[in-house]
Amino acid sequence: MSTLTRSPAWLALSAHQTKIAKRPLRALFNEDSQRFDKFSLQFGDLLFDYSKQPVDATTVRLLLALAEQQGLADWITRMAAGEKINFTENRPVLHIALRANTPIFSDGKEVTQEVKRVLQQIEQFVEKIHNQSHRGYSGLPITDIVNIGIGGSDLGPVMVTEALRPYHVPQLRVHCVSNLDGAHLSTTLQSLNPATTLFIIASKTFTTQETLTNARSARRWFLENGGNEQAVAAHFVAVSTNREAVSQFGINPDNMFEFWDWVGGRYSLWSAIGLPIALAVGMEHFRSLLAGARAMDNHFLTAPFEQNLPVMLGLIGIWQINFFHITSQAILPYDQSMHRFPAYLQQLEMESNGKHVTRNGEAVDYSTGVIIWGEPGTNGQHAFYQLLHQGTQQFTADFLAPCQCHHPLSRHHPMLLANFFAQTEALMRGKTEQEVRSELTNQNLSADLVEYLLPHRTFPGNHATTSILFKKLDPATLGMLIALYEHKVFVQGIIWEINSFDQWGVELGKQLAGRILAELALDKPITGHDASTNGLINFYRAQQ
Repeated sequence: MSTLTRSPAWLALSAHQTKIAKRPLRALFNEDSQRFDKFSLQFGDLLFDYSKQPVDATTVRLLLALAEQQGLADWITRMAAGEKINFTENRPVLHIALRANTPIFSDGKEVTQEVKRVLQQIEQFVEKIHNQSHRGYSGLPITDIVNIGIGGSDLGPVMVTEALRPYHVPQLRVHCVSNLDGAHLSTTLQSLNPATTLFIIASKTFTTQETLTNARSARRWFLENGGNEQAVAAHFVAVSTNREAVSQFGINPDNMFEFWDWVGGRYSLWSAIGLPIALAVGMEHFRSLLAGARAMDNHFLTAPFEQNLPVMLGLIGIWQINFFHITSQAILPYDQSMHRFPAYLQQLEMESNGKHVTRNGEAVDYSTGVIIWGEPGTNGQHAFYQLLHQGTQQFTADFLAPCQCHHPLSRHHPMLLANFFAQTEALMRGKTEQEVRSELTNQNLSADLVEYLLPHRTFPGNHATTSILFKKLDPATLGMLIALYEHKVFVQGIIWEINSFDQWGVELGKQLAGRILAELALDKPITGHDASTNGLINFYRAQQ
């Protein structure tokens, strides 16, 4: 057993779990009419309700004791102080500096000054695009922005620009290309005019294979459809730190927007990676996004743990993953504009905490992280909710929804929220055999038919969910939500004693792909891999 699983706080939670697991969620609500008041928190316009989780006052006390045992408060202080807590890469973890309005230092340097410099550069460029003083090679204004990136350089901009569509400036359309599959770039370019298109190439090193391949193909399309070498500078900008490579591509170094090695890709939308967001919604709304995240940062850094939304969200996750052995978590936003939010959290959580060794390099003997997936409601209700209600898989789920909507069509939004509330209640309560029998009997069915249908119409219930409601999905609220989950990931990583801020697991496949790419051009049969990989490669080559 590891030190963690032998620790007093962990053992106390294990013993407590065996007791509370015998008390269904329905029973917990029947026992305490004040349960919602006791197990929900509010910060600003965000309501965080964890009363449908299998917790009582003892659970909360023991989870807080685990956080204290693991030194969470000290690690929060160390992160905010710019210490190099990303120890495998010897880097600080300072995405909070990207939205701070007070000085933050690392290695004796005030990093927030550099952040302000780049933010001002972004603002100036956005203003030139919006006031149409920056024009294409033919003198026409820019009408379309194509962001080319992958991972955090794509998922953040895609998720936020989709979520904030009601705030888009009318004269610009934003497109995001990430997939190495040529279909993604080709279909995006089909409807665009090179003379009015601006490309943003987002790659910190300007060497990312997928991004550079798409960027070179976009450049070729531009040159083959009316552009010329001199015009590349007016139609391509870069978010990078590699000035030499950017210049060689033909991009004006003045239009290179810098970010720093203490900004992890999945934490980078607040930096110059957010340039397409700023172009889409304007600087005022981009600054509101930052302000919302900053408000959550301040709450995380200062609020007592029992009232701290990210801390409690993280600890509830620990409770589910490590003590109820949950391996699957659904993210279910009841807001169509948040349709990319599950995918964004998928990278944030799985890339951050999908680790198998501790900070000391020892193998863990407990789960770190879950499989994150999800779809917007109510689409998911007609796809996978059947399994959630009556299947055999165990899961937990976060439900998110705005109280006010941007598109108040008839009764659409009340109907949407009625489904939100109904699903969390149904997953918690289920439907007992007695309830089903009474319901079927009242339909005047025969006794034999009632008994036949009975097992098919019962619902086990007792499925734990967390609900997050907010007034309206505006830029500040979205910033708060994203930061809430960022800090949740941090909390869990500290409890699990892992490094949430490296991603070495991304590298192995890349290395092998480089070798295989060269082999695909050979004329001889490939034999240097396992039998399956050899067979797949040789079959592919035979079909060319």
